[in-house]
Amino acid sequence: MPKQTILVVDDEPKMRRVLEIMLTQMDYCVLQAADGREAFDILTERTADLVITDLRMPNLDGIGLLRQLREKNNDIPVIVVTAYGTVESAVDAMKYGASDYIVRPFELDAVEAAVQRALRLGKVQRENRYLRQQVDQGWRGFIGTSQAMQQVYKQIEQVAATKTGVLIQGETGTGKELVARAIHNASSRAKALFVSINCAAIPAEILESELFGYSKGAFTGANKERIGKFELADGGTLFLDEITEMDINLQAKLLRVLQERTLERLGSNRTISVDVRVIAASNRNPRQAIVDHKLREDLFYRLNVFTIALPPLRERREDILPLAHFFLEKHARDFGFSFNGIEADAEACLTAYSWPGNVRELENMMERAIVLSGGKMIGIEHLPSDVLEDSTPPQPLWVDQPIACAGLNRQVEQLEKQLIQQALASTGDNKAKAAQLLEISERSLWYKIKKYFPS
Repeated sequence: MPKQTILVVDDEPKMRRVLEIMLTQMDYCVLQAADGREAFDILTERTADLVITDLRMPNLDGIGLLRQLREKNNDIPVIVVTAYGTVESAVDAMKYGASDYIVRPFELDAVEAAVQRALRLGKVQRENRYLRQQVDQGWRGFIGTSQAMQQVYKQIEQVAATKTGVLIQGETGTGKELVARAIHNASSRAKALFVSINCAAIPAEILESELFGYSKGAFTGANKERIGKFELADGGTLFLDEITEMDINLQAKLLRVLQERTLERLGSNRTISVDVRVIAASNRNPRQAIVDHKLREDLFYRLNVFTIALPPLRERREDILPLAHFFLEKHARDFGFSFNGIEADAEACLTAYSWPGNVRELENMMERAIVLSGGKMIGIEHLPSDVLEDSTPPQPLWVDQPIACAGLNRQVEQLEKQLIQQALASTGDNKAKAAQLLEISERSLWYKIKKYFPS
């Protein structure tokens, strides 16, 4: 298990050294800062589990550091150390979110006890934040407040209380299984099993035995009896993902089971009754799948009693950033990193990107970004190049010289190049001032210079 990290903040080098020795003896990793400003900069770049800070320091004191941390929604536990052990200083420290305070001179035991309490508090706060996120994820585990998703939530509520079969349509990565689970969990079948099977991932000759089970000796290798997914889901819900990828002949057997509510295991003539709610899903247009002979028309009408169409992520762009923040915090927690937010230009790229892989692509991209950043603020350098190329932020529609007629992307690139050249010229090639003039981060400017002027 990696050592926990504690940041010691004090303008007196000797006091920092004393605390470093004490905390090292307790087997903690120790970082040091001479004032609140330096500490805040460190916490922007590094991850710490606890801050121990003096109250009175130049530049930025302990209360100022606490205030800035809380304004940035950084809930890292903070212990205040002061030689002025007054009630007023303790009240001020607690008011701005300190978890504890100790008074100089202090004993090793007092410091160790305070540190252990604060670290336990930090663990509880992280767990509570995670639980709040689970509760606050829109509706039944979903993240998204867009009108399109509100309609989906309403449909889930409407159909969950019934026994009606459901067909979920949506592109790959839109969360079809999440919707199916939500229907199951909101239904009277919630105490029974939710069983999921991907029809595209299993060969046709194996899928039949997976669905209906088989008796001993039904085929070579069938050394014992095995129940199928239908029997396993008896009393509960069976989710058939990518139903249009199921073999057309097997679809006929599935239709019979849905109509009769009975089945026979492979190699057996014994009829077994099952009470299963079937929810199917497809990333294809089912009517086109019928035309393409990928879906039986009679099975479609049997499944299509109630349809839920999931919107692709590009059609609910207001949900992109809340999802990105959720996935970043989730993976940061898994990797033991802190999450310090997303830079404005990176947020603009995420919002403008077309997201062909939908929510699944977003989650994978955020996992990659948190790994690359190491817990630092997410910038455009942590995003894949295809995202940046596909999501160039809009720029002011003016230039000194007219741009020759070209594709939109070409025009935007020409405009960006010209604005960057003008900004660099007017600031004497000062990158920091040019970035301020362009209202982008200096890091973003360096990326664009490298992109447009590689030589």
